[in-house]
Amino acid sequence: MTTAYEFSATTLSGKPRTLADYRGKVLLVVNTASRCGFTPQYAGLEALHQRFQERGLVVLGFPCNQFGAQEPGAESEIAEFCQVNYGVSFPMFAKIDVNGPETHPLYAWMKSESRGLLGSEAIKWNFTKFLVDREGRVVQRFAPTTDPADIAPAIEKLLG
Repeated sequence: MTTAYEFSATTLSGKPRTLADYRGKVLLVVNTASRCGFTPQYAGLEALHQRFQERGLVVLGFPCNQFGAQEPGAESEIAEFCQVNYGVSFPMFAKIDVNGPETHPLYAWMKSESRGLLGSEAIKWNFTKFLVDREGRVVQRFAPTTDPADIAPAIEKLLG
């Protein structure tokens, strides 16, 4: 059985990171963008991270430029934007594709594990969120319009 822990990604600072480093944690994996109408969700994601990190939640941000070219900057610009504007302290990764032939393997797997509206695998927009349990299994997919605060009850349930 495949789990989230079998994947790796490059951090914003250019270092490879295996998701096995988060084994035993609850993960909230989000494709992000700095110039999107949903960009203010960074504040809510950071609030969830701060509220639940001691109990085992890790938010993982994956910038993506596939939707309206809303993440055009380099990794250093993304890092600065997230820190300066939203105080983001959760792990952020290098830009990836979440759809198409260059889809990051983590996203290909998560999309197959939890389909979206009308059974679609495709990510429809920035700030689609995947909740992953402590065993590395995708539990739920949340739409871009879902406010991060509304995910708190599902996170609480997984944290026990």
